[in-house]
Amino acid sequence: MNLPNRLTILRVIMIPFFVVFMLVPVTGAADKWIALALFIAASLTDLLDGHIARKYNLVTNFGKFMDPLADKLLVCSALVCLVDLARIPSWAVIVIIAREFIISGFRLVASDNGVVIAASYWGKFKTTFQMIMICLMIADLEPLRLLTKIVMWAALLLTVVSLADYIVKNKSVMKEG
Repeated sequence: MNLPNRLTILRVIMIPFFVVFMLVPVTGAADKWIALALFIAASLTDLLDGHIARKYNLVTNFGKFMDPLADKLLVCSALVCLVDLARIPSWAVIVIIAREFIISGFRLVASDNGVVIAASYWGKFKTTFQMIMICLMIADLEPLRLLTKIVMWAALLLTVVSLADYIVKNKSVMKEG
């Protein structure tokens, strides 16, 4: 159990605490700020574990499996909480989650064929905008509402563009034989 894998496990452990502070009145006005701090900390563990794993050659099968799963659990948990709090429309969350399922399916088929599908720049931009969007929605500050909507639309556009990019670049993965 190396450091990157421990960081991934820490991220998974942080998710229920994040959800509680998002949805259950615990401390009153501080809840959203604690939830935001937990979300940012969990997101930073993702950056850190990947960097450490690559830099020190600590990539493991456990990490290859759990890291993307932990990321999806964190983002999906945040989005579902935000739907519950009426801060994001459910259709937008469906678009984001559908893209994740489709890409995961593509990666699974590719893996069965011995092909590794690397993350694209579009996917990285999408992730960055989604994380910023989630942070803005958790903070829920009146002066930033317009910016939050703009970032949400940018995240959704990048979600669709990155999906199209993956499909076009990797359509051969879906061909039989």
